[in-house]
Amino acid sequence: MAESLRDQLLKSGIVKQVRDEKRPTPQGGKPPYQKQGGKPPHHKASGKPSSPRPGAGKSQEEIDLAKAYAIRAQTEANERKRAEQAAAEAARLRRERKLKIQQLLEGKALNKAEAEHVRHFEYGGKIRRIHVDAEQLAALNAGELAVVQQQGRYLLVTLEVAEQVRTIDAQQLALLVAPGSTGGVGEDGVPDDLMW
Repeated sequence: MAESLRDQLLKSGIVKQVRDEKRPTPQGGKPPYQKQGGKPPHHKASGKPSSPRPGAGKSQEEIDLAKAYAIRAQTEANERKRAEQAAAEAARLRRERKLKIQQLLEGKALNKAEAEHVRHFEYGGKIRRIHVDAEQLAALNAGELAVVQQQGRYLLVTLEVAEQVRTIDAQQLALLVAPGSTGGVGEDGVPDDLMW
């Protein structure tokens, strides 16, 4: 014969059987609050009919499940709030660093509008370029000058300014050739000052 759904769920372990606590009963075998009709009496002294407690009709598993969902929802909300606060703090710190670098670079860029040479360099996984004159190109390849990225532009600056930028945010330092390196020859064997 086919088993009932309740029996199948109990056997699979998905649902646990809830056992009612047995209370001592008077000699009549019925609970003291039940009369012949089987309904509990209403309290007329307060003027209100007695209403069942909220959730009194629910089983213990339903109450536990509701509590678990509420706890999970609260935990997820707290995690989202912490993540939002961390992201806001990181954005605030980035803005402060950019502002400090902008104030530091004000009036200290050595870029020239009439520069005739182009110096290529790798930054952010792409080949970038900056226009320099012959003296600046030699100084850049010797490590006396550096390139800083600020608001999408590449600015030529002195070594002292580049070191100050590095202390604020090293990612904004686009090019700084180490002094005394192998004569400006890159890892690929191509000289850094090669004109293309």
